[in-house]
Amino acid sequence: MSGNNSTQQPSLVGGHAEYVKGAAEAAIGDISGSHTWKSSGEQAKARAVDTMKAAGEARDATHGYGKVEQKLGEVTGCEGMEKEGAASKQPE
Repeated sequence: MSGNNSTQQPSLVGGHAEYVKGAAEAAIGDISGSHTWKSSGEQAKARAVDTMKAAGEARDATHGYGKVEQKLGEVTGCEGMEKEGAASKQPE
């Protein structure tokens, strides 16, 4: 398996991390009144949603993170990640 392949594929975890970052930036923009922060946060959230959608579409359920992904979905409140984690199999 090539390292290049895995870095080019969209990641659910990476998408969630970017979404959280964007939500924080948008909140800072709301609190401070900074349009730049709010706009940057909203753009990051939109990119994150696109990344998560692409990761879900490109996903191979036989090579998922299983329970780890399911628990992360529960913690983050992402039903899609939770369901995909439950459906995927741990690599052996």
